[in-house]
Amino acid sequence: MLLRLLLFPFAVLYDLVTRLRNHLYDIGYKKSFSFDTIVISVGNLSVGGSGKTPMVEYLLRLFKDEKVAVLSRGYRRRTRGFRLAGAGDNALTLGDEPFQMYRKFGDNACVAVGEERALAIPEILFHRPETQIILLDDAFQHRKVIPNLSILVTEFHRPFFKDYLMPYGRLREARNGAFRADLVIVSKCPDSLAPSEMDDYRQSIQTFAQNDIPVYFTRIKYGRIRHWSDQALDTPKHFYFFSGIGQPAPMAHYIRENFNLAAERHFPDHYIFSESEMMTIKKTFDNINLQSKGIITTEKDMVRIKSLPWSDKLREWPLYYLPIEIDFIGGSAAFDQYLKNALQNVNKPSN
Repeated sequence: MLLRLLLFPFAVLYDLVTRLRNHLYDIGYKKSFSFDTIVISVGNLSVGGSGKTPMVEYLLRLFKDEKVAVLSRGYRRRTRGFRLAGAGDNALTLGDEPFQMYRKFGDNACVAVGEERALAIPEILFHRPETQIILLDDAFQHRKVIPNLSILVTEFHRPFFKDYLMPYGRLREARNGAFRADLVIVSKCPDSLAPSEMDDYRQSIQTFAQNDIPVYFTRIKYGRIRHWSDQALDTPKHFYFFSGIGQPAPMAHYIRENFNLAAERHFPDHYIFSESEMMTIKKTFDNINLQSKGIITTEKDMVRIKSLPWSDKLREWPLYYLPIEIDFIGGSAAFDQYLKNALQNVNKPSN
């Protein structure tokens, strides 16, 4: 608590800087750009894993019949500038989340990375002129591009309206930044979420966002556990879970409830594992005295590990990963229809 109090003055200074930056964009002193192609931004107000990537993947499935491109910054990649994902890329050249999307959707969607979205979008349109929709991943604070639709994702257990600015809290900007959002997704909700709790969240969100802004509630939907070779192998009963993601607790809870969580170890988000660390994990796993056991990680960690030059050494390991998707509480029909209606309005010619 004392440390947080000491950090509070820095949060006040950070607030002044971010408010000034946003004000300069609001009055047009800093230039923003719009494009004829539909642009949808997905982002959040906080740092850490709020569920942006599963939301982008949901949109890719929703718009599977359109020509879609995904543009991400490519956090912690070892390249710079604009890059269009191709057969020779991996998590080190694209970043783990863009590469994960490329592995899943590369045949049906263009995936690109670039720090400056306003410069990267014309590159996408040059290389893929047929593109109809561009999805901006983690771009809520990227004010140089004006999206046609801005989706704000906030985590149920730590929503932006209960959080504070960095470094005192986890917010990247003040709560009233939510006013720029066109709709809000509350992610990682519990299965037992009551209608009264939804109403409370809607009211709290509308304190800082637009009046009557649409708010949708989602939970994590886990897929089938897969061996990292993607071969159809029997699923073990006991797991040693390790990860390098922002919020590993929900997945640990799922494993504990549906299998047996024998042990776990966690690293910072987007962590690049060393060979020695993986060997330490394997040694700990070997010392677990249980039958039918395996090592499990997240899909994001799996694509990152597969990109490392020594990953072939893990080929014979009982190494598994657990994919996730988002699931709309009460069904996705209302969200899907809202989005399609909003985009139809974008396409209507002005009189």
